[in-house]
Amino acid sequence: MTSIRRDRGDPVPGAGGTRARYRRILRFAGWHLAVTWWFELVLPRVGLGGISERTRTARMRRFAQRFHLLAVDLGGLMIKVGQFLSSRLDVLPPEITRELEGLQDEVPPVPFPAICALAETELGHLDQVFSSLEEIPLAAASLGQAHRAQLLPVHAAEAGVEGVVVKVQRPGIDAIVEVDLAALRKVGGWLRHVRVVSDRVDVAALVEEFAQTSLEEIDYLHEAANAERFAADFADDDRVGVPDVAWEWTTRRVLTLADVSAIKITDLKALLAAGIDPVQVAPVFASVMFDQMFKNGFFHADPHPGNIFVTPAEDSPAGRPWKLTFIDFGMMGEVPSSTRSGLRKLLIAAASRDGKGLVAAINDIGALVPSTDTTELERAMTQLFARFGGMGFAELREVDQKEFLDFAVEFGDVVRSLPFQLPENFLLIIRAMSLTSGVCSSLDARFNLWDAVEPYAAQLLRDERGNIVQDVAQEALDAAGLVLRLPKRLDGLVARIEDGSLSVANPRLERQMARLNRAAQRSASALVFGALLIAGSVVRGDDSMLGSVLMIVSVVPLLHGLWVGSRGR
Repeated sequence: MTSIRRDRGDPVPGAGGTRARYRRILRFAGWHLAVTWWFELVLPRVGLGGISERTRTARMRRFAQRFHLLAVDLGGLMIKVGQFLSSRLDVLPPEITRELEGLQDEVPPVPFPAICALAETELGHLDQVFSSLEEIPLAAASLGQAHRAQLLPVHAAEAGVEGVVVKVQRPGIDAIVEVDLAALRKVGGWLRHVRVVSDRVDVAALVEEFAQTSLEEIDYLHEAANAERFAADFADDDRVGVPDVAWEWTTRRVLTLADVSAIKITDLKALLAAGIDPVQVAPVFASVMFDQMFKNGFFHADPHPGNIFVTPAEDSPAGRPWKLTFIDFGMMGEVPSSTRSGLRKLLIAAASRDGKGLVAAINDIGALVPSTDTTELERAMTQLFARFGGMGFAELREVDQKEFLDFAVEFGDVVRSLPFQLPENFLLIIRAMSLTSGVCSSLDARFNLWDAVEPYAAQLLRDERGNIVQDVAQEALDAAGLVLRLPKRLDGLVARIEDGSLSVANPRLERQMARLNRAAQRSASALVFGALLIAGSVVRGDDSMLGSVLMIVSVVPLLHGLWVGSRGR
């Protein structure tokens, strides 16, 4: 412990003016969007997709490395963006996620005098509140940092706790967040004009969801209220612990909580030394996260290892003398009742290997554009469960890669052609589940997600059996309506057969033929484009005029190939 230093010290160094920061973010995003557009959209449409394939790994790695440097240098929300990208193991290649994991750990701390100065503006003289305040931060994050402290005896008696953690905002973070959000909104506007993105994601809504979360995260009064709401949700659950809020010394920019530091959830050596089996911790943690998502509808959206402790507890039930203690409630998510119902259906369908039910649940949560024909997707999901259902991640790694390749070839076009979209409020859900999976896997390398999902889904089924009569009645009404409409539909079908207007089509075959035709045209355009471009570059050494003309003319077949590709979208 150190006595509280009252000197303000040097000002906190910034990352440059706000205008320079804004321009730097836009330059980075603009350049990499242009590179991605060229390699992933233009070249494949003119038959040069091989170049894109061969360079993709190196390009992804370069992007991640450059973003890593940018995020560490700028801090602020760029760290948060990097954290989100590193957690998207489901859609992003390992070249990106591996480079960005641990990004939070590289955030440099704010000098202690600056932290004391800001805390004093909020709480008054610190030596009238704390008997001591540790100079070395317990944790330094992109938006704030935490220091251990001891309350004065009179305050400790009032609060019922002596040891506390004081979380203080980074000085000037309000202005940095404002600039970063303005830049992200600008980039989001660019992405709205990229059809492959806009067809699947409402970028503006996604950015605004991120903005709302970020603004709430720098309001510590909001975080304190979140902590109390989370504690109320688990008040009768001995699996979960939450630190008490010392409201008397909490403001919008300073948060004071009871010190509940214990064993970091992924510190396997410390867990074993305390007699706690990490393999037993994984399913309990997964179950607690499932409860937040599917029952409470209010969940911790940043459950990375630094925010969860395993706390030995003598009064816990026999066989589990520990509990999970959550901290840092700045990033919380809410699941609307309609979305929660869809998620419960999705979980039950996944556990029961029901491909058709899974697609229906995906539709219910809004991940598919309404009126989408899902017949082929249902067949793909059914086949997926038949081949790989019930396997854990460790088991999947042992599957012959040719099996995965065969499945991807068979159903890749089906999945890519469907108009998937990212539903509102889903950004935090995806983040929370990605981090949950990562923590469980680090606790138990052979952790099988199905082992946690299946008993939980079985309980959900038992809970929902009370609605079975209502469901059966609805099915009966639907069937009655179909029977009443059937004679009229049969009359219409007979009439169409008699007048010869009935046509039978095979949309899948037609799509494949059209795709082959477009591919042939693109290949021809690419061949002419490449020939003219190479010829121009060779001739230019001897005849610059002719060489330049040939290279300029090569743009014509390039544009033709792009036009042919655009007709197929």
